[in-house]
Order: sequence, then structure tokens, then C-alpha cells
Amino acid sequence: MAKKHKNNTSDVESDAGAKMTRKAYEKAIADIQVEIAHLQAWVKATGARIVIIFEGRDAAGKGGMIRRLTERVSPRVFRVVAMPTPSDREKSQIFMQRYIAQLPAGGEVVVFDRSWYNRAGVERVMGFCTDEQARRFLETAPQFEASLIESGLILLKYFLDVSPEEQHRRFEQRIHDPLRQWKLSPMDIESYRRWWDYTRAYDEMIRMTDTRHAPWYIVESTDKKAARINCLTHLLSKIPYERVPFDKPKLGKRKNPPKDYVADPHVRTYVPSAT
Repeated sequence: MAKKHKNNTSDVESDAGAKMTRKAYEKAIADIQVEIAHLQAWVKATGARIVIIFEGRDAAGKGGMIRRLTERVSPRVFRVVAMPTPSDREKSQIFMQRYIAQLPAGGEVVVFDRSWYNRAGVERVMGFCTDEQARRFLETAPQFEASLIESGLILLKYFLDVSPEEQHRRFEQRIHDPLRQWKLSPMDIESYRRWWDYTRAYDEMIRMTDTRHAPWYIVESTDKKAARINCLTHLLSKIPYERVPFDKPKLGKRKNPPKDYVADPHVRTYVPSAT
């Protein structure tokens, strides 16, 4: 098995509660992304099938976590799925049907930015499904996940949590920062108002679907940098990957231009330098 990363966040905290420094974070995340690249090579070589689910509070940092997981690997291997609102046709299907269509083939990792657990969270709280439908989902989800694992699929479930005070601070950032305003949707505002409705829904979701074969792993994300290091380190430790030797190709010698080659006389328009 590949050497796993140690969690070094304690080495960079000057005192209790201090946030991870930028320098320590960049070093740690770079090391982790090298291991993720090794994981990718193993997935391709072995035909492994992996599903990683990220759920959690709004503004808890799911998007940033997923970007750090996938930014240095191929989107043909690590496929991020963020399901839109179901169409009328999809609403008439069995609930799990559209999620099943997104499951990985051999040699793929599917990362769900929210997943079938939408039913237990936003759909239930916002009234997009009935309490009975949500309860039925919670009763059947463990059986569904057990069948996936029995088929050889690796399933990891992470729930990112954040304090109400930190969520408030991040929402204020989104309101006042033009680069973050796109992140603020009407649903986010409702989730802010309905903090305790979501708390009850998530409590029941975790209680009923935190199983031995597919446990929930809770990520405290008040410190986003430390949360990313902690979560991705844990993720790597839960997959039995091995480093696959890389067969380095030889580039050889580039051929000389053909004697009959003449430069194309067409005048091309180049992008001007901005500096």
C-alpha cells in the first residue's frame, strides 16, 4: 500500500484554536495532491470504482474541498457530479434512478457534490418531498449502499459541518464580495433562516444512515485549510491504493521539417500582450 500522509496540522498551530498558516497549508496540500495522482494511476490500472459523497451545511466548504481533490487529476477519471433540479421526466422516475445512472464504471472516481441525500436534507426541509418520502428514503438508503459495496464499489461519505457564527461570517462575505456573490442563492438564504430545521433533518439523516458498511465521516470546517488537509488525508487512508510504477516514455528525436514545407502566408491575428 502507498505511504499515507500524516496529519500535520498540529505542527503548524501556534496555540489552541489557531488557524493553519498559508505556508503550511500549501506544503501539505501539494503533498496530498501528489498522493491523489498516485491514487488516480491505481484506479486506472485496477479498474477500481469509487464514489465519494460530500454533504453538509451551506457555506461549509464543499466546493473548495472538491476543487482541491480534483484540480490536479484528469476529469476523465475523477468525475464531479452536481445534479440539477430534476426534470418532469425524472420526477416521474424511481428516486434513485438518476443517481444510479451517474455511478462509476471501472477506472472511475465519481465525486458527488451533494447526492441522493438531497432527499433527507434540502428536499425535506424545503417541502420538495413529503416527510413520508424522506423517511422511506432514510430506511432504504442503507440497503442501497450495501448493494453498491457488495458489488465491489468503494463508497465514502463526508459531512462538512460549520458553526452558525462561521456560516454567518461566510454569508456576509458572499454578500459584500463580487467574486463570491454568485455563490449566494435564495436557497442559501432559506438555509440560513432554517438552521434548526436543517439541524434536525441532518441529525436524523446521520443517525439512520451511519452504518458499519458506509459510515458518515464528519469534517469540522470552521478552519477551511485544516478541514481540507484532515479530510483528504483521511480519504487517502480509507482507499487501499498502491503506487503504480510509471513507464517513462522516450521522446526520441524530432524529425526535421520536410524540404517542401513552406510557411503558410495567411496573416494570423495574435492576442496582444497585456503587460
